[in-house]
Amino acid sequence: MIRVEKLTSRIGAELIGVDLAEAIANDDLFGGIKEALLQHKVLFLQHQLVSRAEHVAFAQRFGDLEDHPVLGSDPDHPGLVCIYKDLDSPADHYENAWHCDATWRDRPPLGAVLRCVECPRVGGDTIWANMAAAYEDLPDHIKETIDGLYARHSIEATFGARMPIKKRHQLKEQFPDAEHPVVRTHPETGEKALFVNSFTTHFTNFHTAENVHYGQDYAPGAAQLLNYLISRATIPEYQVRWRWRPGSVAIWDNRCTQHYAVMDYWPAIRKMERAGIIGDKPY
Repeated sequence: MIRVEKLTSRIGAELIGVDLAEAIANDDLFGGIKEALLQHKVLFLQHQLVSRAEHVAFAQRFGDLEDHPVLGSDPDHPGLVCIYKDLDSPADHYENAWHCDATWRDRPPLGAVLRCVECPRVGGDTIWANMAAAYEDLPDHIKETIDGLYARHSIEATFGARMPIKKRHQLKEQFPDAEHPVVRTHPETGEKALFVNSFTTHFTNFHTAENVHYGQDYAPGAAQLLNYLISRATIPEYQVRWRWRPGSVAIWDNRCTQHYAVMDYWPAIRKMERAGIIGDKPY
């Protein structure tokens, strides 16, 4: 029987006494984990002595895994992305921003399974936010304004920003900007959640007679609204913060959460391995 301990009132729970390697072949155990994930949106486990092959096999129970066009994946375990930070790592800042993984895809990930290989004694935590609660608590007039809005999500404006222009354009050609609803419906729970984040560049259908009377309404007005919606993830009442230890694992639902990897640990080393699960097209 799975023991589930909530970590906050609105998001996050720790699973006690669960072995992910066992869940690879145990349908009842996996079913319980999935049910807990849908309820709590991000799950945490300690002391998971799983191999890379077992990590991948467990994640594949949710669905097929995806590669990453910039970060790549382990050649022996396709779909397992190694996110290693050491003294020789470039000073990039992709993780320490509120984001849903890969919303620049037409079908963003369903979720991910992230395992800690090595981490600092202090620092390097990750924070998750419940974007269904962030939507639920919006004022009614904001809900009315964003109902039916769509937005663009770009890999070119994020991962591509540091690339030479030719390579950046090639990346954009390979992964054209995706367009998603600003409020998506969870395909399994029916919950509505805000679905804009740091990959989101602009609304695509804001410029209507109802919203725009002058240019000032459109450019600054739309940008300020988008920034406001993205900033909802920063409200502590929607968050859970996890302190990593070697062998600890997080499983999250990417369809209704955002996360932020806190980069406060340099010059310590942080090594994480993530299996991202292919999702469906948001609606």
